[in-house]
Amino acid sequence: MPDTGTSDAFVAFERVQKSYDGETLVVKDLNLTMPKGEFLTMLGPSGSGKTTCLMMLAGFETATHGEIKLDGVSINNIPPHKRGIGMVFQNYALFPHMTIAENLSFPLEVRKIGKSDREAKVKRALDMVEMGDFGGRRPAQLSGGQQQRVALARALVFEPELVLMDEPLGALDKQLREKMQFEITDLAHKLGITVVYVTHDQTEALTMSDRVAVFNDGRIQQLAPPDELYEAPQNSFVAQFIGENNTLEGVITEIKGNTCTVKLDGGEMIDAQPVNVTKVGERTRVSIRPERVEVNKDRLQEGAHTLKAKVLEFIYMGDIFRTRLSVAGNDEFVIKTRNAPDQVRLKPGEEIEIGWLPEDCRALDAF
Repeated sequence: MPDTGTSDAFVAFERVQKSYDGETLVVKDLNLTMPKGEFLTMLGPSGSGKTTCLMMLAGFETATHGEIKLDGVSINNIPPHKRGIGMVFQNYALFPHMTIAENLSFPLEVRKIGKSDREAKVKRALDMVEMGDFGGRRPAQLSGGQQQRVALARALVFEPELVLMDEPLGALDKQLREKMQFEITDLAHKLGITVVYVTHDQTEALTMSDRVAVFNDGRIQQLAPPDELYEAPQNSFVAQFIGENNTLEGVITEIKGNTCTVKLDGGEMIDAQPVNVTKVGERTRVSIRPERVEVNKDRLQEGAHTLKAKVLEFIYMGDIFRTRLSVAGNDEFVIKTRNAPDQVRLKPGEEIEIGWLPEDCRALDAF
């Protein structure tokens, strides 16, 4: 759950709420702390509150309740341009009538930095994003990827300790977006800057972040490193939102320590790890990742559970095979197997047995 320790916090949200109409809260009692140098991503569907949190941190929105602190100091009443925060948006927001160098020089002029210092900082920032030869061009003469690099350089030019990014790669094509993901992460770590990044792209969040805050309905559902979010989701929303996930509905019939028995709606009995279920008779939604399901009986480890399945669809995806099955009444049960020389290609209509380890199967809330 969201952490509340503020001793080494560089950025801190303390009991922050936001309402636009005085009634409905779009951000509900948010507590979040970040140490210096962390790359934190706020991830969630549209309307979950992530962008509102970013805008409150930037100063473009005010908190209805609670405090936002930067390096221990409350910034609630400090205007955006005095917070010393760099910003990168999806639409780049470059001035079309200015050259690239002039665009980068602008935030330095606002901060009353002398001409020779400005020129040195602009050159350094452009070199950082490998755009050193483009200072004399105008934004319209650059590609989308180049404009995004310039927007990033402009956010870094006055050497802020905190940079906020709102869906900055949303307008780029897939290949360029993936390249920029690695470049931004690498640059952030090299410079030691603290980054708060907003996206609804889960792959982007997993590949770029030190930690990810998953938002839904104005609250942080889980705040954890990417591997923990994927492998140990704390509730059904996180399990469904992060990566591909299989679910089976049922009722808890027994709980013993870190194992529980679930009677699925189709009558089958399986063992699972109880995560946020506490009593017998409680409904649960069991979660199993596609790559944790085994179809080869020889590879099944001791203690694995098996269920009958029917193959509905086989999709060849190059590096992996994606097979859709009917399992315990669920026709959308997916397994992923590596395209290895000895891997079996399952055919639609085949009746097979599948299995997994109880610890890979999480009994979550039935939301």
